[in-house]
Amino acid sequence: MNPTQKFLQARDFLFEHQLDYETAYRNFQPPEFDEFNWAIDFFDVQAAGNETTALWIVEETGAELKLSFSEMAERSNRVANFFRALGLRRGDHILVMLGNQLEIWETMLAAIKLGLVIIPCSTLLTADDLVDRIRRGQAKVVVTNYSEIEKFSQFNKALVKISVGGTQKNWISYQDAYSESASFAPECITKASDPLLLYFTSGTTSKPKLVLHSHQSYPVGHLSTMYWIGLRPGDVHFNISSPGWAKHAWSSFFAPWNAGATVFVYNYERFNARKVLETLERCRVTTLCAPPTVWRMLIQENLADYPVSLREIVGAGEPLNPEIIEQVRSAWQITIRDGYGQTETTAQIGNSPGQTVKDGSMGRALPGYKVSVLDPDGIPAREGEVSLDLSENPVGLMLGYRDAAEKNTEAMRGGFYHTGDIAVRDNEGYLTFVGRNDDIFKSSDYRISPFELESILLEHESIAEAAVVPSPDAVRLSVPKAFIVLSADSAADSATALSIFRHCRERLAPYKRVRRIEFSELPKTISGKIRRVELRKTEEARDSETRPELEFCEEDFSELLKK
Repeated sequence: MNPTQKFLQARDFLFEHQLDYETAYRNFQPPEFDEFNWAIDFFDVQAAGNETTALWIVEETGAELKLSFSEMAERSNRVANFFRALGLRRGDHILVMLGNQLEIWETMLAAIKLGLVIIPCSTLLTADDLVDRIRRGQAKVVVTNYSEIEKFSQFNKALVKISVGGTQKNWISYQDAYSESASFAPECITKASDPLLLYFTSGTTSKPKLVLHSHQSYPVGHLSTMYWIGLRPGDVHFNISSPGWAKHAWSSFFAPWNAGATVFVYNYERFNARKVLETLERCRVTTLCAPPTVWRMLIQENLADYPVSLREIVGAGEPLNPEIIEQVRSAWQITIRDGYGQTETTAQIGNSPGQTVKDGSMGRALPGYKVSVLDPDGIPAREGEVSLDLSENPVGLMLGYRDAAEKNTEAMRGGFYHTGDIAVRDNEGYLTFVGRNDDIFKSSDYRISPFELESILLEHESIAEAAVVPSPDAVRLSVPKAFIVLSADSAADSATALSIFRHCRERLAPYKRVRRIEFSELPKTISGKIRRVELRKTEEARDSETRPELEFCEEDFSELLKK
């Protein structure tokens, strides 16, 4: 079989067994290639004469853009020829910093066809961020919007600079691409192992790791993501994610187009839950993926007022709290299905369609992954680090961390890829997230999972978001402290704090109780994940004699201490 046939055989097997997890997991065989170019061998083949909508962009103003698969194939051919005319060749690195706009999909497809290595970047990055990405990422060319070009003012002529929506001296207009030929012929073959994507992880360190993926690991690996979401041909799939992060490639590019589904986008200046819900309803979106932060905002509205056409809904990025799942289920009679993966992989674990969902669990290993739970000595255990068996050749795993031999050795030790995340596995293979290795802490010699406490906190009606970290304590070593963002109609005062402490006492064992509360905004990465490490450092560095203005402690309330 040729590469196209191999890919389609694997994809169609997952379609056939979408609701039969046991068969899908047991018998799925990822396609193996020596040569494979997803954009040429799959996308263009499926796009030939295909007038199904591939991309549907809705603007906050009401403007809409719809393009078919055949149109996207042709437009990306023009852009690929444009890049080639500028002297770009296979293996060159291209930094792409665009929003959710047509040009990002054209550029991604074109870069894959030409064999360029794509460095996705968020438009929120600063000029200093870009210095690091261009230097360490060895970018030869950048594609960005005219409104962002000042961020690149310090770079000399050695960097090919392409501007969308306007231009100036030393910049090339992206518009010129549309005058190129609509036919594209590759100059040489693409090896499946050739590098394709270079991600700067959205971690909490000042120097993020560089995650390198191949023409196989993400395009083919995201068959697991397609299966987890439950995508089908003809679906209208909305992934609420910003470009520049792995999740955008997951669910706004590879997974839906692997399925032949429409990538749907709704652009807005500021997130407005009511408008998002109205758009979901009006455009009859069938599948939705959103991070927990978005779900927490959506449930502030009365979801039952919006008769959506959704068939499948999922959450990823951080674990979903049971309270969110229950509120959505009550309103729409649909269960949000949690899933788990990393920038370094595709979706590894998930609750797939039609399967029993256990509240709090992120599901079971997905087709293409053999997941182990290992204790600190590398021995399989009920609770331990989520790890991938390398002897099974997980197709969606990165090539490695670029220029980081020590990090690769540490991550790939003992024949397993170590995720750094801790989970508990039950007798049926369901995994429940406990926390990052560096998030779990001890209090009075008890292990505390921040996620467990945060889930309880979010059940309180006044709490919109919460993050739990250890706060130094002379007696217990540390005690759980919650940084809390309140819902709009709640006051940051002692009465609210007392209500929250009572709530925790009713639902948590004494050794797990939240002992301190601070009403505060939560620091986040620009991809939206809570930076607990920053909160921990703040607590470790604080003066024990000084208390923040909006901090409350259990001992402040005599009525609690009497119980």
